[in-house]
Amino acid sequence: MSSLKLSVKRFNSDVLKRAIVPIMAGGLSLIFLSLVTVSPWWLLGLTVTLPLVALGVYDWVQQCWTLTRNYPAAARIRWLFYDLRPYLRAYIVEDDLEGKPFSFDARNLVYARARGKTDTHPFGTERDLASDEYEWLCHSMAPAENPEKNPRVSIGSAQCEQPYNASLLNISAMSFGSLSARAVEALNKGARLGGFYHDTGEGGISPYHLKWGGDLVWEIGSGYFGCRDDKGNFDPGLFHESATRNEVKMIEIKLSQGAKPGYGGLLPAAKVTEEIAWVRKVPKGQDCLSPRSHSAFSTPLEMLEFAARMRQLSGGKPVGIKLCVGQVHEVLAIMKAMLKTGIHLDFIVVDGGEGGTGAAPVELSDYVGMPLTEGLMVVRNALVGTGLRDKVRLGASGKVYSGAGMARNFAIGADWCNAARAFMFSIGCIQAQRCHLGTCPTGVTTQDPGRQRGLVVDVQAKRAARFHQQTLTALGHIVAAAGLAHPRDLQPYHLIRRVGTAEAKLFDRIYPFLPENALLEGAEDTPYSEWWQAANPASFRPRIDLAAARI
Repeated sequence: MSSLKLSVKRFNSDVLKRAIVPIMAGGLSLIFLSLVTVSPWWLLGLTVTLPLVALGVYDWVQQCWTLTRNYPAAARIRWLFYDLRPYLRAYIVEDDLEGKPFSFDARNLVYARARGKTDTHPFGTERDLASDEYEWLCHSMAPAENPEKNPRVSIGSAQCEQPYNASLLNISAMSFGSLSARAVEALNKGARLGGFYHDTGEGGISPYHLKWGGDLVWEIGSGYFGCRDDKGNFDPGLFHESATRNEVKMIEIKLSQGAKPGYGGLLPAAKVTEEIAWVRKVPKGQDCLSPRSHSAFSTPLEMLEFAARMRQLSGGKPVGIKLCVGQVHEVLAIMKAMLKTGIHLDFIVVDGGEGGTGAAPVELSDYVGMPLTEGLMVVRNALVGTGLRDKVRLGASGKVYSGAGMARNFAIGADWCNAARAFMFSIGCIQAQRCHLGTCPTGVTTQDPGRQRGLVVDVQAKRAARFHQQTLTALGHIVAAAGLAHPRDLQPYHLIRRVGTAEAKLFDRIYPFLPENALLEGAEDTPYSEWWQAANPASFRPRIDLAAARI
């Protein structure tokens, strides 16, 4: 009997604790209600307490959330702080170098350069120079006096009739629809002001890409948006119509992207507005599917034939591919296909598995796709090892935001760099990470006209151009300090990484950098031996059982 009384007592006490907020609100409501006749100001109290009572009652009876059912109204305070957590961490809790994916220090560097403010830092570095992750670039005791002021790279093989002279820093692929109209305009006008190119992303060429006349690289994904027929297949006529525009300087076939390699995409019907449907050449108000793979080709040989056809239809403009490196034998298969057919890609852009602006399943962002350093190394070695390096240009895309990061990529083997998120920062992005929800507070990644209002195209375009110029200036300082005249002169031995607190090694002592024609003359003596045997120009599938080859 005493046990039963104790249980009832505990139950009543627990119920009282869990319902304390609505009970107190209800009590105050009764008090305010009794005093309304004395003074109408008590109505203000009712406007607060009555909604709390209603909320408490709703929470008490609803069946979706256990916490609010047990602790009506009060448990919602947890939700409030949960929503505020990213902002509190970004502005109060995080160290300047801690933030992910871009630190406070990195974002501030972009903001300072975009706004024309000083980007210098007093009192020495704040980085841990003894960290196993620390890297540095080697300077020379004989710095160069006059490095090139505006270094560029010519893209286009002998098979290309209209080679393009590109800046060393450009805007990476971001589609209209993912970005707002004003953001696309600001980036494109910035590209025109700064003399660099603007990659359209796979969403097609919109009027906002064309309004200001900036140079474009037209990215063609597996959905063939802007050049597809009613069944979603590649349409040569529509492609020719847009590819021959003066604004389009190069064509990029997207095989995969760092944010979600090997993953298609679906733009829900509700987001397929009349404007987006017209740009992408898809039906309005229907789900817009971007398949996992291309329907125009399924083998390395077919891909090269497709690229050659695009080059012809575009009037001889450079055509290349963009990929996040996955299985190494597939990259080598493309090299074998170029050697076999004599058809050369004009360029390859390596996208790092670090991710990008595209929203993606967290498992793909975190665990699928080769990081930029290793991916760039694989493609560099594949090109050099097959004697194709002088014919195919190599671009690098993945968390590029500084001259130091660019110099690092050039030392590994890149000819130029692309940046997406850094250019978003330059036009106002604050890394709120609301890109996929349509609630971007700065108007960069939303189609909401009210939110876009804050983004002034003329102002932000100048900031994008200024960020570009000042980053190249910083790169020039690094190149000059190394005693060089052009970033292409940077080599792996200019880059050193710690491999322990008491040891540091040159990059070419950590990673394998193949010499010219190494794969053709003796692949069995390289780390790529099994992959080279497995590479099949007639298929992306391995020619041999890789598991058996390693036994």
